[in-house]
Amino acid sequence: MKSLEPNILLAVTTLVALVLLVMTASVFGESGQTLKYVILAAVCIPALVVGNGFLAKRSSRASPAMVSREAPATAVWAAIVPGLVMLFALVPVLFGGFDYGLLVIIGAVLAGVTVESAIKANRKG
Repeated sequence: MKSLEPNILLAVTTLVALVLLVMTASVFGESGQTLKYVILAAVCIPALVVGNGFLAKRSSRASPAMVSREAPATAVWAAIVPGLVMLFALVPVLFGGFDYGLLVIIGAVLAGVTVESAIKANRKG
């Protein structure tokens, strides 16, 4: 069985944590904000991936994927990203009743970074 790419696993884990953040923000935040949180998460990720790709080509810079097989310690450092998004998901539970749109945007940007890393690793080989 072929092993899965670690960057893809990182992206999937971060996306699951983002779904958890959207759910907790919808349940414990201001009422009637669910659609806004879903749209924010769904728009921010592709916007970041497309925007970063455009700017990288324009400035002719190439950044590596977040997790590389040559440096196994990068996997440990990259695991901070989904953990941070999960901590963001805890905030609405502890401090309910507010608008958590900014937390959803930050979580979506972090998820977008991991998705972009998975795309780079997939293209690389």
